[in-house]
Amino acid sequence: MHLLKPTALIGAMLLSFAAHAATQTTRYIITVDNGTKAGEQVVERDDDGLTRVRYIFKDNGRGPELKEEFRLAADGTLDHYKVSGNSTFGAVVDEQFSRRGGQADWRSTSEKGGSQQGAGAFYAPLSGSFEPLSLSIGALAARADGKLPLLPSGTLTQRKLDQLEVGAQGKTRTLQLLAQTGIGLTPVFVWATTDARPRMFAVVIPGYLTIIEDGWQANAEALAARQKVAENKMLGELAARLQHRLPGLTVVRNARVFDSERARLGAPSDVYVLRGSIMAVLPAGAPGSKADQEIDAAGRVMLPGLFDMHGHAGRWEGGLNLAAGVTTVRDMGNDNTQLQQMLDENAAGKLLGPRVVPAGFLEGKSPYSANNGFVVSDMAGARSAIDWYAGHGYPQLKIYNSFPPALVRETVAYAHSRGMRVSGHVPAGLRAQDVVDMGYDELQHINQLMLNFLVTPKTDTRTLERFVLPADKVAGLDFGSKPVRNFIASLKKKGVVVDPTLATFSFLKQKDGDMAAEYASVAEHMPPDVKRSFHVGTMKIPDEAAARRYAASYDKMVEFVGLLHKAGVPLVAGTDALAGFTLHSELELYVKAGLTPSEALQVATRNGARYTRTSHERGSIAPGKLADLVLVDGDPTVNISDVRKVALVLTRGYLVYPHEIDVALGIKPFVSNPPLLRHSAAGASPSP
Repeated sequence: MHLLKPTALIGAMLLSFAAHAATQTTRYIITVDNGTKAGEQVVERDDDGLTRVRYIFKDNGRGPELKEEFRLAADGTLDHYKVSGNSTFGAVVDEQFSRRGGQADWRSTSEKGGSQQGAGAFYAPLSGSFEPLSLSIGALAARADGKLPLLPSGTLTQRKLDQLEVGAQGKTRTLQLLAQTGIGLTPVFVWATTDARPRMFAVVIPGYLTIIEDGWQANAEALAARQKVAENKMLGELAARLQHRLPGLTVVRNARVFDSERARLGAPSDVYVLRGSIMAVLPAGAPGSKADQEIDAAGRVMLPGLFDMHGHAGRWEGGLNLAAGVTTVRDMGNDNTQLQQMLDENAAGKLLGPRVVPAGFLEGKSPYSANNGFVVSDMAGARSAIDWYAGHGYPQLKIYNSFPPALVRETVAYAHSRGMRVSGHVPAGLRAQDVVDMGYDELQHINQLMLNFLVTPKTDTRTLERFVLPADKVAGLDFGSKPVRNFIASLKKKGVVVDPTLATFSFLKQKDGDMAAEYASVAEHMPPDVKRSFHVGTMKIPDEAAARRYAASYDKMVEFVGLLHKAGVPLVAGTDALAGFTLHSELELYVKAGLTPSEALQVATRNGARYTRTSHERGSIAPGKLADLVLVDGDPTVNISDVRKVALVLTRGYLVYPHEIDVALGIKPFVSNPPLLRHSAAGASPSP
């Protein structure tokens, strides 16, 4: 050991103390919506300009752990930046950016690039903490034109929506609510300080999480309430602009109607719609009631509105669903208060979005708990939660990973006694066959089915093992074996529905730098930053041999869904991922699994209605049913990928043009010549 002389030791201590004194530390606390602490962000700023960030967030047994280091240029943009750690599903994060004069260079595990016009532009990290968001606030505030060029591409803007004074421990702060646009498909809301160079004070994602400067947590509720008022106004304006009311009687002429009951395309028809309901379906050109306005479908295919049977509804993603022809989303787990608000807003036409069918979320207490819905520890708590859900009109209950296994059978029976279907994940310690025997009506996610053959008494499926184990082992499963055949037969015999979410699970095989398979067909339509994100792998894949094995496992999962369908096990089409676009990829995977395109469409229409108990009003095109109607270019009964070419949507008494929504969100439209609404009055011009 090297020993310092006393004078040298004192000097070293003084230097260490001075360095410590020159470091300013800001700590942010992250809580999920029930108030549980789920992580923190610690920002240490040295006087010499070096800043270090430690970030950790864990919810539902997973989440990122990151370390960042950066320096700023004089204009508040990044001069150099690096981040390392692990992503939500364990993938390695290693990203760097540097700038010398006007030359900017960056690299990560998924990309490498550079620009000679880097001066004054702000680098947008792929895998950072909340701190880059904080830095962008100050950089934007210094711009006279209110625009901040981004690297690799794009432009960031922000506008002030509100101002609020908060207090804690005898201090007060004046905060401003900002909305940033230019990254992602929806605005980013952030509460910022009002300093000469403002920075992030808090971010509130209603119904999910809050990150706020430590010591000021008591103000989170007030910030959320004020933010909701501002968001309500923006959402209302968006809905008013993009939803076109259909007064009186409307006829859609010459549409080839998809018969979802028989899974076949019918003859051209005229479909009459009045105040959101179908009044008549007649052969094209047949005499009918005089309509106030008409739409010439010009031979386009008309589908019943599509169902996404595995969403987690958000107030800003509704346009993505409607633009994709999704008119009903089954919500599979949400903050109860937030979801009730969305249901009310939907009913009043204040939100641009689909109809929502809620499923009640029930979880048990553990270090790995997901914190939506109700988290319970005993049967009394489970009954109370079920009573609340049943009383609020929820037709279904979803049980999650940490729910106590000993309570499952009685919980299922009680939910059934209240008239609710029961579905979910398989609680840790059980297999899929166990919960099927205990009365589950439905299973979520292909990995939960595969784990039936892979778990041991030591497997904790609340951890990332529920993803790693299927990725590693399914390739070696013999689907012709007796255990697999018996399991499929049991699902068929008991009428258990499967919600496989295949498109979501393609992340199991995606390597960093490769395009995400489920979004490859839409990537060129997306804003540059969204397209860029599609190349980021989230699964930790140890080596090339593992990559081949994981890809083979995923292909077998797709094959397994085909075996389920062939055996007569009912399927429903869900996503649990990017709204709208992912459903189309899900249907493509069903066709890859062996379904015909028409059968895949039947799953997304008739089956959706059947298993949300809405068949009396949705899922098919017939008089008396709701006019949730989708006009599509091409023929998705022949080429399932044509389902992406949504030209027009009718729902809740409104006409919605997907191309208008696409333009509003920065997406290149998939259809350029949609049919126009024409009024019957002489001289009336087409709309919009």
